Amino acid sequence: MLHADDDLLVLDKPAGLLCVPGRGDDKQDCLSARVRAAYPDALVVHRLDMATSGLCLMARGAQAQRLLSDAFAKRQVGKRYVAVVAGQLAASAPSDEGWGMIDLPIAADWPNRPLRVIDAERGKPSRTRWRVLMHDVEADTTRVELEPLTGRSHQLRLHLRALGHPILGDAWYAPPEVHARSARLLLHASELHFTHPATGHPVSFKGAVPF
Repeated sequence: MLHADDDLLVLDKPAGLLCVPGRGDDKQDCLSARVRAAYPDALVVHRLDMATSGLCLMARGAQAQRLLSDAFAKRQVGKRYVAVVAGQLAASAPSDEGWGMIDLPIAADWPNRPLRVIDAERGKPSRTRWRVLMHDVEADTTRVELEPLTGRSHQLRLHLRALGHPILGDAWYAPPEVHARSARLLLHASELHFTHPATGHPVSFKGAVPF
């Protein structure tokens, strides 16, 4: 728990934990169940993939949930992620403070659900800002900061793979040798920025990256 007030909760979800219950008795332990044991009025606002760690927001009560969910739907919530990718990703042009843009549409890969694919014809618009934070030449990796401007499933994993630099530990989109380089997916939701549903004031939360 990073923050708790009468209207919202900010949690730091560990990798490997579901946000909501899945199918089967073995998938009932999840972030929302653990939180509601202490805060019975807590309601889910958004989700992270099970393999992704980091900041997750929950509302306290239906009114706060409606306002926060609406803010996500209208793209009024700022999100930042940190990832470690394979190879030496070249920095973007310095004209935009080092930020580059990936603009590639994403669609469901129906024969291989729940996977997604880059698809220019069927895909929904999907945009990600990115910048290089650090190169590790010895490990042949690059640490990057990511800002998804849209919220497609698996967007960050797909977009980084499309650049030719998949995320270490990615069981779904990285080649086997890159998947094997980390015991977990090296993707962490590090920051959230939004308007508080009760006060109307801007709030920001930042969590430590565990890798």
